[in-house]
Amino acid sequence: MNHPKKRKSRRRLIIGLTLSLTIVGTVLYGLADRYLIEHVEVIVQPVKASGTAPASSATASAATEGTSTTNQAGSKNATSDDWNYSSDDMSIAIKKVVTGSGDDKVTYYVADVQAKDATHLLTAFADNAFGRNITEVTSEIASSNNAILAINGDYYGFRNDGVIIRNGTLYRNEPARVGLALYSDGTMKSYNEEEVSADELLAAGVTNTFSFGPALIKDGEASTDLDNVKIDTNFGNRSIDDANPRTGIGIISPNHYVFVVVDGRQEDSRGVTLNEFAQLFKGLGATEAYNLDGGGSSTMYFMGRVVNSPGSNGNERGVSDIIYLGE
Repeated sequence: MNHPKKRKSRRRLIIGLTLSLTIVGTVLYGLADRYLIEHVEVIVQPVKASGTAPASSATASAATEGTSTTNQAGSKNATSDDWNYSSDDMSIAIKKVVTGSGDDKVTYYVADVQAKDATHLLTAFADNAFGRNITEVTSEIASSNNAILAINGDYYGFRNDGVIIRNGTLYRNEPARVGLALYSDGTMKSYNEEEVSADELLAAGVTNTFSFGPALIKDGEASTDLDNVKIDTNFGNRSIDDANPRTGIGIISPNHYVFVVVDGRQEDSRGVTLNEFAQLFKGLGATEAYNLDGGGSSTMYFMGRVVNSPGSNGNERGVSDIIYLGE
């Protein structure tokens, strides 16, 4: 016969283990729900540039082979090669730049974009859905939307705050940080989400906002206080100022943009700090510039192919959204 004290000890042990497993399970589910499980809030119809036709698959295929082609739609008079695209509505010129040597080597890509008007600068969500933890790689989202040029966006789906306006629609209104606003007149400005309301943004003609940062160039001046910048307060987040892969967007004049993607964490490119990134945009003549999601997300897509070498091994990481140019 078991001793009563032993039975009580066994019961306490079982109860303790049950409670521990319940707590661990709850914590693990909470983390999965926060960072892994998809939460679709809105199904979105893809937005195409007004009055234009998508680039044909023949054009994209020929471009990857380095030959110049004419868009079969005819009206846009589009020609392209591996690094350039030109039509009646836009011109895109991409340059690969390599600086430094050894451990100080940096490789980055600059896309100089001039559009006829702001209707050609668009955004798209992974799986055409808005919500948390919904991801596709940049090239898949770009291909699905007939993008000519695309870069990853702000990975809005990793967090549940920020002001998110896309293609003129407000999807989230939780002010938290310095955001970026793109306007229908082809300009862009950084702003404090907690000081400017979403209604004011829409009334002013804002078509898209991004919530990441920081602002790199403001009113023609490079930001200099970029040490120890933290974008999120989520579990595991830290300063992002160290040398890393980067994605950013800048503007030189209305409808004249520069998209920059920096490779990093690789033998042939260490990445750049935020201060270096700001100076890079300053050297390109940007009057405004903003830092988007970087690290393994940093990807530039052009005419059917990924131009840079994403992440630490050249493989794309799933993201929530892209910024792209479309016909």
